[in-house]
Amino acid sequence: MDLLLMTGSDIERRLKVAIALTVLFFVVEIIGSLISGSLSLLGDAGHMFRDIFALLITLSAINLAKKLPTKTKTFGYHRIEIFAALVNGIMLIGISGWIFQEAYIRLLTPHPINSRIMFTVALTGLLVNLYVALTLHGSQDINVRSAFIHVLTDTLSSLAVILASVLIFFTGEMIIDPLLGVGIAAFVLASAIMIIKDALHVLLEFTPKGISFDEIIRDIEEVDGVEDVHDVHLWSLCSNINLIDAHILTNELNLMKVEEIKREIKRRLEKYGIKHATLEFECEACKRNEKVEKMEH
Repeated sequence: MDLLLMTGSDIERRLKVAIALTVLFFVVEIIGSLISGSLSLLGDAGHMFRDIFALLITLSAINLAKKLPTKTKTFGYHRIEIFAALVNGIMLIGISGWIFQEAYIRLLTPHPINSRIMFTVALTGLLVNLYVALTLHGSQDINVRSAFIHVLTDTLSSLAVILASVLIFFTGEMIIDPLLGVGIAAFVLASAIMIIKDALHVLLEFTPKGISFDEIIRDIEEVDGVEDVHDVHLWSLCSNINLIDAHILTNELNLMKVEEIKREIKRRLEKYGIKHATLEFECEACKRNEKVEKMEH
């Protein structure tokens, strides 16, 4: 079934199946790495751990979107997704650091590797990743697409472990495993840093990535009746909800016309993923007529 035509409950069901399979195989990879002695297999399990968090965040975002805001939680629970991503990134740094340490030890003193077990577990992991990726493919939801990319990149790690197991089997060079472990750990570390940076970007309420501040200003100022836009604040609530508040200078005194201007501005803002806009209309310019106004701390 095409995810574009699926209901929210269908997507949730597929995400739950994907999470269950990923968690199950995460445990299998941990056990397989301990039995085979493969560090790269353990690194691949670290990738799986990242995928579990990505899938959980996606499912949580869908469920939290259903919760209505309250008088004490006026924005609801959307930002929990960002806090979860931050925790995920910190944990991944710890995992990659531990793998680096183990790799260093094994480079100095190579450990025996059971390449057959390593190959079997990695091949099964590849099949699980491909199935989960196929399950998530085609959705237009930004969170589902993000989870799909996470899982898809993990298939490359599984392929690398399969290749390493074949090389170890035919050459007997055990050093291949810790070297690959270092490569996978470096990839996990890079992913963790990106996750943390993206989470902090939202938590510090910076301008959303991929959105041009100046382009939004131009779009608003092109609306008939708008003389100027200033004191603009643009930020993200979570990964797919952007917000804006701005002062709009207009010479229009007819309230009905002002409402038409407001509707047109909000319509134009939709293409930027801005789902909540607070627009303060003025007939007289502020004393400090700046696009971005400093707020006293």
